[in-house]
Amino acid sequence: MKYIIVLGDGMADYPDSRGLTPLKEAKTPFIDVLAKESEVGLVQTVPKGMSPGSDVANLSVMGYDPTKYYTGRSPLEAVSIGVKLNEGDVAYRLNFVTLSNEESYEKKTMLDYSAGEIETNDAAKLIEILKPFVPKGCELFSGVSYRHCLVWRGAGLEKAKEKFTPPHDITDKVVGDFLPPQPLLDFMKKSHEVLSSHPNNHTKANSAWIWGAGTKPSLPDFNKEFGVLGAVISPVDLIKGIAICANMKSIDVEGSTATLTSDFDAEARAAIDALNTHDFMFLHIEAPDECGHQGDRKGKIKSIEILDNKILQPIVEELKKRGDFRLLFLPDHATPLALKTHTSDHVPYLLYDSKVKKGNGAKRYTEDEAAKTGKMVDKGYDMIKKLLKR
Repeated sequence: MKYIIVLGDGMADYPDSRGLTPLKEAKTPFIDVLAKESEVGLVQTVPKGMSPGSDVANLSVMGYDPTKYYTGRSPLEAVSIGVKLNEGDVAYRLNFVTLSNEESYEKKTMLDYSAGEIETNDAAKLIEILKPFVPKGCELFSGVSYRHCLVWRGAGLEKAKEKFTPPHDITDKVVGDFLPPQPLLDFMKKSHEVLSSHPNNHTKANSAWIWGAGTKPSLPDFNKEFGVLGAVISPVDLIKGIAICANMKSIDVEGSTATLTSDFDAEARAAIDALNTHDFMFLHIEAPDECGHQGDRKGKIKSIEILDNKILQPIVEELKKRGDFRLLFLPDHATPLALKTHTSDHVPYLLYDSKVKKGNGAKRYTEDEAAKTGKMVDKGYDMIKKLLKR
C-alpha cells in the first residue's frame, strides 16, 4: 500500500457575491470524479489560539500536534537552507518587500510582501549588501526568492516570544502598527536606506522585513512515529525544513517554484518516482496560496485546475496501474482572496482509497459540499492516522 498527500496551499476560500469560491468555480472534472468515490469532509488544521500560518497548518497535516512541536517558522526554514541552530539561538524570517515612498518609515504602506517575487540570484546580492549592517550578534543567510533568514546567536527564548507580523498579513496597510522591537526595527530602517539608494539594486526590493521568530525545532522521526518511509516535495524552505527535522527525504525538483510558473509536470513525475522507494509522499503545491495573497482570482482558479489535470490526474492514473494506494487531498489553510491572508477556518479534505472507492455524498470537492457531508475532523494532526489507517 502506498500513501500520498497532495496539498494545495491556501486553496480554500470564501464565496464571492455570486456564492462562488475558486474551488467551486474551477473546472475540475478529475477531482469531481474522485470526490464521488471518496470520503469528503472538513478538518481543523490550525489549533484554537494559534496563528494560521503554513508552518502550524503543515505540521498538523503531517501528523505533528503544533501545540507540542511548534517552535516558530523561521527555525524550520533555517534548517532547510543548512543553518545550524544552537540552544538559545533565535531565527527570524527576512522578507524582501516593497514599501511605499513616504519619508517616515512608520507611515509607509506594504505594497508587496515579495518585492515582485524577486529572483533568487538578485536577492542573494542584496543579502551580501546588507550583511555589514546586521545587529551585533546576528548573522544573515540567503534563501530563495524573497525568503531569507536572520539568526540572533544566543538571544534567548524571550526574544522569540516578542511580537512580529508577517508582511503578507498587512498588504496595502500602513506598517506603523506592525513594526518589530529593537534592534531589529533599526536594521529594517537601515535596510530601506541602503536598498533605496544602492546603485546595484535594480529590483523592487526597498526594505527587509523581519518576522517569524523561533528557536531550535525538534520533531519525532516520521518513520518511527507512523511506520512508513516518507518523502516530501516542495519548493518552499519551510516545508523542506519540516521534512528534514522529521527525518523524511526532501526531494528537489528542477523547475519547481512557488508560483504558476512551476513545472507541475515535473513535480507530478517526481512524486510518482518517489513512491518507487518510499511508502509515503507529501507533495506541496504553493501556487494557490501565492495567488490568494495577491488577490488574483483568475490565478487561483487556474492553480486549482492545474492541480486537477497536471497533478492529481497523472498521479492517480499511474498509481492505479501499480496497486493499492490511499490519497489525501486538502489545503493546509484558507487564503481568502478578499483578505489576502490566512484564516483558521475548517478546510475541505478528500480521502480516497483505491480498494474501497466509496463516497459519502459529496458531488464535488468544494467547501460547501464538504460541509454538507457532516464529516468533521477537529484535530488536523489526526488526518495522517486516517490516511494510514493507524
